[in-house]
Amino acid sequence: MPVEIPQLVAPGSAALVTQEIQRGVVGDLSPLPELAAQAAPIFPRIAALCEAARAVSLPVLHCTAERRADGQGANTNARIFGYMAKSEPKLLPGSAAAQIVPEVPVRESDLLLPRLHGLSPFQGTELDFVLRNMGVRNIIAVGVSVNVAITNLAFDAVNAGYQVVIPRDAVAGAPPEFVEMVFRHTLRNVATVCSSAEVLAAWGRG
Repeated sequence: MPVEIPQLVAPGSAALVTQEIQRGVVGDLSPLPELAAQAAPIFPRIAALCEAARAVSLPVLHCTAERRADGQGANTNARIFGYMAKSEPKLLPGSAAAQIVPEVPVRESDLLLPRLHGLSPFQGTELDFVLRNMGVRNIIAVGVSVNVAITNLAFDAVNAGYQVVIPRDAVAGAPPEFVEMVFRHTLRNVATVCSSAEVLAAWGRG
């Protein structure tokens, strides 16, 4: 039988993981206008989830992509990497472009895990080890993009033994019809798909 949402998102077993909600990916400095337009409506929902997660002592982790000015350590083996390498502004460590969008405030208790490599935070950060050290077994994944990184995150998390919860209205990709197909034919088979309202309700914030 499917596990109920309250069990999957319960404090002590779950963590909220945001993916690439950065100014230079989907914010005001984005070189990806179509994705940025689709992502804008999800920021208030992600902010609400982050606030509610902190209130129930659930870890909040922000996984980001960065690129050194000299490109060292970055992938060159896919077209998306080439596009982002040529785009402005660069996701330089410490730059405005690399920052989390202001619509989702970052708090001192949050963990930031930047990466130079790969399409998934499981490939280029200590995410897996950090989660295991905190006793996390279930991941609530939000952010972008359903096209690439969110889907990679879901697969990598499942392969690593985690349960994955995806609030459908707190992730984005482009175009919308493609995102719908990915959820219908792929993500619903590996993750528990729900709404942000269901997660909030499980934390007594409904």
